[in-house]
Amino acid sequence: MKKDGKSPSALPTLADVEREVVAEYRELGRQRLEQRLQELADQTGEVFPPAPAQTPASDVAHGTGVGPTDR
Repeated sequence: MKKDGKSPSALPTLADVEREVVAEYRELGRQRLEQRLQELADQTGEVFPPAPAQTPASDVAHGTGVGPTDR
């Protein structure tokens, strides 16, 4: 007796279902973390997400900044 006309090969594997569920819960966890961090930032008056840090400009004459260090 066939159920809803689908062949057994059309069903997802257990690994596929597990990957799908893990991905869903990972996203839910990420959203909850973002929400909780925002609540804490609101309580302390901080900004979330924080602004990215500025990298210092390279000073070639003094060997500072981001770049090769093998001299």
